[in-house]
Amino acid sequence: MSTQTQTITAPSLETGRSRRLLSIDLLRGLTLGFMILVNDNGSEKAAYWALNHATWNGFTPTDLVFPTFLLLVGVTIVLSTAKRLEQGANKASLLLHVVKRAFILFLLGLVVNSSPFFHLDTMRYYGVLPRIALCYLIVATYYILRPSWRDKAWALAGCLVGYWALMRFVPVPGAPGAGIPTRDVPLLDPYWNIAAYTDRHIFSAPHLYEGTRDPEGLLSTIPALGTALIGLLTGLWLRSAYRIAEKAKGILVAAVACIALGVLWNFTFPINKRLWTSSYTLFAGGLSLLLIASFIWVADVRAEQEPATQRSPWRTFLLVFGTNAIFSYVLSEVLASVLDSIHIGRIGLHEWLYEFIHRGVADAAFASLLYSLAYVGLCWLIVYFALYRRKIFLKI
Repeated sequence: MSTQTQTITAPSLETGRSRRLLSIDLLRGLTLGFMILVNDNGSEKAAYWALNHATWNGFTPTDLVFPTFLLLVGVTIVLSTAKRLEQGANKASLLLHVVKRAFILFLLGLVVNSSPFFHLDTMRYYGVLPRIALCYLIVATYYILRPSWRDKAWALAGCLVGYWALMRFVPVPGAPGAGIPTRDVPLLDPYWNIAAYTDRHIFSAPHLYEGTRDPEGLLSTIPALGTALIGLLTGLWLRSAYRIAEKAKGILVAAVACIALGVLWNFTFPINKRLWTSSYTLFAGGLSLLLIASFIWVADVRAEQEPATQRSPWRTFLLVFGTNAIFSYVLSEVLASVLDSIHIGRIGLHEWLYEFIHRGVADAAFASLLYSLAYVGLCWLIVYFALYRRKIFLKI
């Protein structure tokens, strides 16, 4: 038996060294900036509708943030794996790196969820980074073990159809009647659905973001895997031998198809971010692909003829967040928790600052937006001077 360590190859990959796509870093930066903006409204109640998640079924621009970031995780799985292969990595080292990175992301998620006090009796184990960690672990491992794109497409279909079947046909224990969706309880009832039931029986209410359920719960991670798989398939397409302009056109076609399928499925399985429904996966995924195609055209296709000296300042603004994405997110969440924990009188510093702005700006929604923009600016300045200006790019 040979003891030689196997390496993985993908016949569809380009020969030669991989080129980092500026568009991916730029879009990641835009996504992070908008994520910080909507996560840190001056007042959630007063904020413009576009800067809050949909209450239940439906969609707002805020509902595009997380799936775009998760889809980009899928893209970078392919690009980073290719880079490590070029550097001589083998399958074992790739898998070890994936496990290590997923573990660190999960731990950072606990820091974000629990800072600054870390009470074990109310610690939230679900969350944005824990979901990213789990999706990354599963999808990256699957890709390393089986690099072919075809089974990833089947896996995507399986995630979406399988989750629909769970939510549509599995009876919800304890619900009225037999608990059968659409007959005994409404489909996607906020309380009586199998995803919420599962969350309540894994963790007690203090550990769940919404008490009776969690928007990053266990079962809804299944279609979230679908979002990461859309990103993975996009990454494989970006590594193909086609010209960059043709790649952008292909992504645009896929975007339109996903949006159309998501809209059609919405009639029987509503778009719902809090449950990450299959229709939501396709609709949000299609919009994310539209953004990727647009950024590729602006940043990569046009960059082939554009001299470096003429590049716009907006690129630097986005790259500050885009090249240190995880650090930027953790910073924004921990800093927000610190502001909430500092009290001036009976209110936290966050609320006090918003009220200070509101006293000078009569419109509550606009005052909330000004606070959010100021907070994004503060985070940007910290990341710029602490890391980007010094050419420090933290990698997990």
